[in-house]
Amino acid sequence: MVSSMWNGVMGIQVHDRALNVVANNSTNTNVYGYKPDEVSFTDLLYSADGTGKGVQLSSVKKVFNQGQIQPTDNPYDVAIEGSGYFVLNDIKSNELFYTRAGNFQMGNDGLLQTPDGMKVLGLQSDAPIVTSTDANVVEFNNDYTKFVASDFVNSNTDFFQSVNARATDYTSTATDIGESGNGYKSKSTLTLEIDKMILDYREKLSNYGSNSTVDSIPSTTQITQFNFGSSMNLLNDENDYIEVTIDNTAHREYFDTDIETTLKNFSDRISDTVGLTASVDTTTGVLNIETTIPGKSAKITQGIINNREVFSATLQEATLGTGLGMVESSKAALMSALQSAGAEFLEIKNNISYTNQEDLTTLGTIQLKLENMTLSENTFGTISIEENGLVFLEDGDNKFVVGKIQTVAFRAEQELQPTGSNLFAMTEESGEPYFAKDINKVVYNSLELSNANLTDGLATILGLQRAFEANAKSITTSDELLKTAIALRK
Repeated sequence: MVSSMWNGVMGIQVHDRALNVVANNSTNTNVYGYKPDEVSFTDLLYSADGTGKGVQLSSVKKVFNQGQIQPTDNPYDVAIEGSGYFVLNDIKSNELFYTRAGNFQMGNDGLLQTPDGMKVLGLQSDAPIVTSTDANVVEFNNDYTKFVASDFVNSNTDFFQSVNARATDYTSTATDIGESGNGYKSKSTLTLEIDKMILDYREKLSNYGSNSTVDSIPSTTQITQFNFGSSMNLLNDENDYIEVTIDNTAHREYFDTDIETTLKNFSDRISDTVGLTASVDTTTGVLNIETTIPGKSAKITQGIINNREVFSATLQEATLGTGLGMVESSKAALMSALQSAGAEFLEIKNNISYTNQEDLTTLGTIQLKLENMTLSENTFGTISIEENGLVFLEDGDNKFVVGKIQTVAFRAEQELQPTGSNLFAMTEESGEPYFAKDINKVVYNSLELSNANLTDGLATILGLQRAFEANAKSITTSDELLKTAIALRK
């Protein structure tokens, strides 16, 4: 009878603890990323006569099943689909914690953090690589009003890079350039040519971004030469002309005043064509025509003075080039044209290196203020996060990669130590965290809901209540039997 009473007492204690666990699960059903506890019971050792000695809690273990992913309107919210955890740093204690809750925000210091101030760790962007025609400008400002390009170079295994470029307003600063007979180009043609060069730069950057492993070979321009020297004496009056056909368009100039003026006017007519520049030696009658966009060819078929054909000589064929060399050639031509138009060019590259990403000791904080990273005078950008964890900030038409949220996994996640606030701490039993790599993906603008089931929890509570009542009844029954036994002895 005494044994049954103690069994009942033990049952009450054990089921009280179990009830507390299940009730805790129920109260956390609305906590993002919460993982409920599961209670297991075992019976105790049996006595020699085969009777049991009560019950005990075998274990209280977290259930790490995937919770439902719910879309949100918060651009800083992210969820993990699959196994793994976000890595957090408590800057006060410098301890690392791990969580499934991705309800992040930007702190006053611009760093990605949790609502209680823990910093989210990941891969940091390297220092920006700047190419500028003005050495004093290293970030975009309000003078750089012309969008040039925004694209990405992805090596898959080595790095991820964003490339962004802008220019000052060349349409307002451009003037006629060159001199008659030597590279003359009107303001309107120059601005149209810069527009075309920008499109060429974007196209080549995009091609390189999708195939960054090809060899780097610079592009070249086409140079074609005509020698009108032996025929210049045919230019005598207004009925005489000089002509060259380029891309099926005839460029003709009639005699004007004298041969020198006529040759210069002819050179200017060709040079003032988008994609071409020309110069002429009025003494020898040698005309050079060069394409201005690297890698682009022009079909130059014939040169004529009156009805006499003058054959051309190709001094250099245009070659498209490949890889980074092709992009750099296009960029150099664009920069030169912009400077000719009195404008400035600025390109900023951001690089996320994957080389040591499995070394979790290299993880750092993720900065979300453009100004703090010397990318733009505009402090804030629009954040977006890709499924591989890459974090981007948009500033107008430009988009910068600024970091990568890294996720980790554990060999024995059941052994992680819950510390409250949806946080887990590593234990010796859980083992060291390792880079999660391909076992999950990050879902942007979403949060993982708790996978605690309120219905199951209520049903379990009712079951525990009945067990509690049964154990209480066993105590009162044992007490009554004990009273009866004592009375009989009296």
